[in-house]
Amino acid sequence: QVQLAESGGGLVQAGDSLRLSCAASGRPFRAYVMGWFRQAPGREREFVAAITGGSSTTDYTDSVKGRFTISRDNAKKTMYLQMNSLEPEDTAVYYCVAGSILSRVDSHYTYWGQGTQVTVSS
Repeated sequence: QVQLAESGGGLVQAGDSLRLSCAASGRPFRAYVMGWFRQAPGREREFVAAITGGSSTTDYTDSVKGRFTISRDNAKKTMYLQMNSLEPEDTAVYYCVAGSILSRVDSHYTYWGQGTQVTVSS
């Protein structure tokens, strides 16, 4: 069993930066692929980014490439999402996830956090 807790969301202006954190507890953190999904009001949940246990492989959805960076600190059992050049379209609830494989499919991730709200004003 893994428990995930996101933090770092907030209200910012377009062009600003935020760093989301996801603290994990439970089984060895390094064993899991970690990722972020987001859901905006009235829209389907979408994949944002993911990272393998040893940080050797990352994946990003096209709309955030070059602006967002996913990373993890296995010693601290924490994953991060550095978000730069934020746009109003990035407004959503961001969810931390953990699973066994690197995937863009939400059903492939077993564990989910409660979510943290990110709001970007224009």
